[in-house]
Order: sequence, then structure tokens, then C-alpha cells
Amino acid sequence: MGDQPNNQVGGSSNQVGFPKEPSSLSIQFPILTSTNYTIWTVKIKAIFKVQGLLEAIEPRTGTVVDSKIDGLAIVYLYQGMPEALVMQVAHLSTAKEIWDALKTRFVGVDRVREARIEPLQHEFDVLKMKETDTIDVFSTKISQIASKASNLGEPFEEKTLVRKLLKSVPRKRYIAIVATIE
Repeated sequence: MGDQPNNQVGGSSNQVGFPKEPSSLSIQFPILTSTNYTIWTVKIKAIFKVQGLLEAIEPRTGTVVDSKIDGLAIVYLYQGMPEALVMQVAHLSTAKEIWDALKTRFVGVDRVREARIEPLQHEFDVLKMKETDTIDVFSTKISQIASKASNLGEPFEEKTLVRKLLKSVPRKRYIAIVATIE
């Protein structure tokens, strides 16, 4: 039993537990940028869940968040933000207020978000593959539009993206690739 790794529980090799000292784990905080809000929130929520801090940014209705949990959540949020952004939200007193302010800033209020999504949808609809484009270049263009839409909280479905690719590529030039994908 002395040779048993720290991540096994009760001698069963298919169960995974926590290391004996979870506080010794080093967490790499993702840094929020102007283009990665959606993925940043996914990563931060995962960190908060593991650390028992998720209730600070997503409290259940009618609950009061413990001040120590809220304070630690604020510290973690600051770790994932550039200094200029920290200064813009430093006047807010709870992690939930900071979280909501970031959401408003990066996703925007509904009308602003919708106003940003409409041109992206139009750009996606009219996008055509040029004769000089390779499939990689064209799929990158599709991915960039999809990423922007996802950052605004309106991701395209994967089947929509694949359909766009298949409809847009010149069949004569890429018949083998199209047939393989279909």
C-alpha cells in the first residue's frame, strides 16, 4: 500500500481522488483578453468549482455568500484579468458584481450583442470560397466568424459550419475531399 499513488482512493485502481495536499497544487490562471471571454469564463468556472468558489459568482437564489469565499473569488478573478481591467472593476465590492460587470462589458447588453451578431451572421451567409483559397484558408475564415459569434454568446452549430464548408468549396476542384467529409 505504501507504493499506492496519491490519486487513488481505497486501493481501487479505477477511482480517482484528490492528492493529499490539494493546496500544494499550482493553478495557471487564464488571462482575459478582448477576444477570449467565452473560453475564459469556462476555464474560470472550472477553477472556481474545484476550489469551492463557484457560489461567489453564481449564487443560488436567497443565499448569502461567505465573506472569505467572496474575498478569495475576487482575488482569483483579479489573477485572471489584465491590470488595466482590474483598475476598472476595483471599486466593485463582491465577486458577483465583478463577474456581472465583465459579462456586460464583453457580452454586452442584449441589444448591443444582437447588433454585433447580425453583421457576423450576414458575413457568414455571404462568405464564399475564392478560387485562390485553399480549404485550410477558407475553413479558417469560417472558424474566425464562428469564434466571434461564440464570444458574443451565440455559437454556430457544428453542422451549420460543416454545411457552409461543403456548399462553398468548388466541387470540381475538391470532389475527393467533399466526398470524404460527406
